[in-house]
Amino acid sequence: MGEYLKKYYKLPSGVGGYFMMEQRTELSTIGEFGLIKLINSKFPINNIETLKGIGDDAAVIDSAGKEMVVSTDLLLEGIHFDLSYSPLKLLGYKSVAVNISDIAAMNAIPKQITVSVGLSNRISVEAITELYEGIKIACDEYKVDLVGGDTSSSRSGLVISITAIGFAEKQNIVYRNTAKVNDIVCVSGDLGAALMGLQLLEREKQVFLANPDMQPEIDKEKDYVIERQLKPRARMDVIYELRDLGVLPTSMIDISDGLAAELLHISKNSGVGAVIFEDKIPIDDQTYLTATELNFSPMTAALNGGEDYELLFTVKQEDYEKIKNMNDVSIIGYMTNDVQGSKMMMKSGTMVNITAPGYEHF
Repeated sequence: MGEYLKKYYKLPSGVGGYFMMEQRTELSTIGEFGLIKLINSKFPINNIETLKGIGDDAAVIDSAGKEMVVSTDLLLEGIHFDLSYSPLKLLGYKSVAVNISDIAAMNAIPKQITVSVGLSNRISVEAITELYEGIKIACDEYKVDLVGGDTSSSRSGLVISITAIGFAEKQNIVYRNTAKVNDIVCVSGDLGAALMGLQLLEREKQVFLANPDMQPEIDKEKDYVIERQLKPRARMDVIYELRDLGVLPTSMIDISDGLAAELLHISKNSGVGAVIFEDKIPIDDQTYLTATELNFSPMTAALNGGEDYELLFTVKQEDYEKIKNMNDVSIIGYMTNDVQGSKMMMKSGTMVNITAPGYEHF
């Protein structure tokens, strides 16, 4: 098993190890209100906009004359995550990060979250504490307050629902339907790593299920793609850097369903086309190596993989000089007046249409 995973599992066996803790306290011994009290004790208020957090019928938030941005994500065991290889602390962190990413994509600053959980009888007090430890790490990193939520029993496994609340001046909010012809297309970070991490984890799970005596063997060199799957980071650093540079994107979206799908969202909603260049798509070396090992196309992973939670955004041509040297941002193309769709210029010089199967929930 890779060094990254070893830090989070309680037992070396890996699969299912985090439930088998040295101490186990049943949730029934503290009850719902005891659980709420336990959670509340670990989350102090950090933002002046938070007037009232946990402890009343509703949170109270001062908007200070700004626009409020709200996003909600629902994560279901067996659909969005697999507890056989998702340590609870990392799952807690990821649950927050994917919501903060939506706030970032609106060019807003996150301030508060609510967390609601459905808990099966497999979950002990120690396990839920570990989940909330990950949530707390994310709250500290993104400087947000946990201001409420709900708890319930669940007969279908672990359920996590998080709502994120952010604020921005009205003129600074960025939508996905406001890209213009000739705008520059940019993307943060690198793409495809999260899918390769998922494929690697699924492979090792199947090996373990076929032979429980086999230990998962993930090279340390694969830690990057594993981390990108289990602990993606919301790119608030990009938002702050754009603000420091005085650049307001003309459109923006976070990459949860793959670059191709998100680019098509911007194009369709804005009524414009796009051209991106194959040789400009940022793909990490470890993603290339893992994809090759798994007989998977690195470019397919980058275009259609999803869960990278990087930012795809467009800027005006006149902002090129400001953004060309941005940390960890690549310029990959430009918007066109071709309303028929988006295209990619291959390294061979061939132009191909971009299609996006994306992830279908139903």
